[in-house]
Amino acid sequence: MTTTQDRALSLKALHEAPEILRVVNVWDAISAKVVADLPGTKALATAGHSIAASHGFADGEIPLDRMLAAVAEIVAATDLPVTADLDNGYDDPAETTRLAIGVGVVGANVEDRMVPLSDAVARVEAIVKAAEAEGVAFQLNARTDAFVRGTGPIEERLQEAITRGRAFLEAGASLVFVPAPLDRDLTRALVEGIGERKVSVIGLPGALTAAEYEALGIARISYGPLPQRVALRALRDLATDLYANGVIPEDTPPLN
Repeated sequence: MTTTQDRALSLKALHEAPEILRVVNVWDAISAKVVADLPGTKALATAGHSIAASHGFADGEIPLDRMLAAVAEIVAATDLPVTADLDNGYDDPAETTRLAIGVGVVGANVEDRMVPLSDAVARVEAIVKAAEAEGVAFQLNARTDAFVRGTGPIEERLQEAITRGRAFLEAGASLVFVPAPLDRDLTRALVEGIGERKVSVIGLPGALTAAEYEALGIARISYGPLPQRVALRALRDLATDLYANGVIPEDTPPLN
């Protein structure tokens, strides 16, 4: 049986490998099982937006205890490393980290929400120190919202992302997550500014493919709430068909 530290070291190795780490975001035990059973799955990532939605909360508003309970069910559903979306770390990021490690989480996304840089760096430092105290090689994917919350010209937001990314890495973060529809030029500039194999991105419709991001030096790609939205659209389409004609598609898998 693997320990939390074993899974943390496994995730660390995946982040440091030359190949991009592809993580499909999950939101409950069954979505975790479905994704974990695929041959290409090496680690799982939770989607905070999706977990919040499945419990009736808006993104960023689910209480910590509810979030951790949902994440614990995901961790229990697999032996793979699980990295969790912990929003902004909540009121006490060090305690949030300790509690997350306690349920078996070995990495996290934590947002800066564009608070002053000194405050964002202090949050990163608190998370890193808490993980070190627990004896776990916790993989912090420190997120900067320079693009999604920034209002200035794209060049200014790019420079802000680089400045914050460097500061987060110096404070002990493993990767820097920059969610945005990044084209080749922006991706190349981020990698040059922050570091080769130190940037994490989100896969979006119309953005680059995982292979293209890999060639540009990106370490990790995740997909946020998109997998849940695709699944819910399939549910909506099925329900629409059932209301229309009541016919179950012939290729529907049988009940186990």
